[in-house]
Amino acid sequence: MAPTDGTTFVLVDTPDRDVVWSLDHRMLGLGDAYAFSIRQYVLHGGKQEGVSLIEIDNGHLVFTVIPTRGMGILEARAGDIALGWDSPVREVVNPAFIDLEARGGLGWLDGFNEMLVRGGFAWSGHPGLDGEHRLTLHGRAGNTPASRVEITVDPEPPHRIRVRGVVREATFKFADFEMATEISTLPGEAAFRISDRLTNRSDYEREFQILYHGNFGPPLLEENAAFVGAIRDVAPFNTYAARDLDSWPRYRGPTGHFDEQAYTLWPYANDDNRTTAMLHNAAADRGVAIRYRVDQLPGLTLWKNTDTRQQGYVTGIEPGSGFPYNRAIEREAGRVPTLAPGASREFELDYAILATRDQVTAVDDEIAGIRAGRETHIHTEPPVKR
Repeated sequence: MAPTDGTTFVLVDTPDRDVVWSLDHRMLGLGDAYAFSIRQYVLHGGKQEGVSLIEIDNGHLVFTVIPTRGMGILEARAGDIALGWDSPVREVVNPAFIDLEARGGLGWLDGFNEMLVRGGFAWSGHPGLDGEHRLTLHGRAGNTPASRVEITVDPEPPHRIRVRGVVREATFKFADFEMATEISTLPGEAAFRISDRLTNRSDYEREFQILYHGNFGPPLLEENAAFVGAIRDVAPFNTYAARDLDSWPRYRGPTGHFDEQAYTLWPYANDDNRTTAMLHNAAADRGVAIRYRVDQLPGLTLWKNTDTRQQGYVTGIEPGSGFPYNRAIEREAGRVPTLAPGASREFELDYAILATRDQVTAVDDEIAGIRAGRETHIHTEPPVKR
C-alpha cells in the first residue's frame, strides 16, 4: 500500500469492502436482453466490520440487501431516483455493536439508516413495559443476522432474480419464530417484491407483530411532496401530530427543531384486498408506489420526520399488523395477532419507482379506483388513550 503523504498509511477506512461472490447473466448463458449482476460484499472498519451486503443490479434497478441486518434493504436506485435516506448513522452497523436496551430501549436507532427495515417479530413499536417485560423499540428482527441466504435465478423467462434468507428469533421460554423471506426482481424493471412467511415453531400459541418500516428522503421527499393513498380513516398518533392534522398528507421542507409526527391510517382495498400507497415529489413527476394486501397488513403508519438534512430528513410509509404503539397498548386495542403452533402468515409487498409524470398519474388513478369515491374520515384524537 502506498503512503498517502509520505508518512501516513491508511490500513482501514469504513468504505472498505471485499467482493466475496459474484454472478451475472453471461455466467448463466443468458443474452443481454436479461442483463443483470449480483455481488456479495463484506464491509470492513468501524461498526460495520463483518457486515454482508448483496447488491442486485437488474440492468435498470440497483438495490442492496443486508443479510446481517435481518434481510433489510439499504437502498434502491434507478437512474437519478434513489429510495432511501441520509441518516446520521452513516455506517451499516453490525448488530454485534447494537445495545437495544440503550437510552431506555431506543438502542435500535444506533443502526437505523435502511430504506426498509422490519419491526418484529415477538413485538414491535415503542419501547416500554408490557406487564413485567421491558420491550425495546421495534423488536429484534432488524438486528438479527440471517441464518441462511441463497440466490436463485429462474431458468425460464422472464428470469426472476430471487434473494432468499431465513431469520430466526428464538428465546428460551418466550419465542421461536422463523421468517423465510424472498426479495426478488425482474431484469430491466424498476421494481422489487418482498415475500415473507413468518412461522411459529413453538409448541404454544404466540403473539406476534410485524412492521415494514419503509423510509424515503430526497429526491422524492421535499417541500410540498405528497403522500397519496386510498385512506378510509386517519388519526394522529399523538397530540403533537394532531397540531398539523389539516395537512397530514403534505410535507414540509427541512425544518429545524421539528419533532417527528405520525398518523395512523386504515386503508380501503379493492375486491382482492389489495391497496396502493404512493409518495411523490412536489412536481408529481417522480415517486414510489407500494402495493400490498390489507388482510395481511391492516395498519398503515405515516411517519414524518422533516427535521434538517443533517439530522435525517425522512418519511416512513409503514404497513404493519397494527400501529407502532407499545405492545401493551396494541393488545388492549385488539391489534396483536397470534400464531398457532406450527402456523404461518404470509406478507407480500411490491415497491416500484415512478420516473415520469405519466407513471405518477397512472398510480394516482389506480388509487382513485380503489377509493371508488369513498371519503376519508378524519379523527382528531389518537386511536387509543396513552
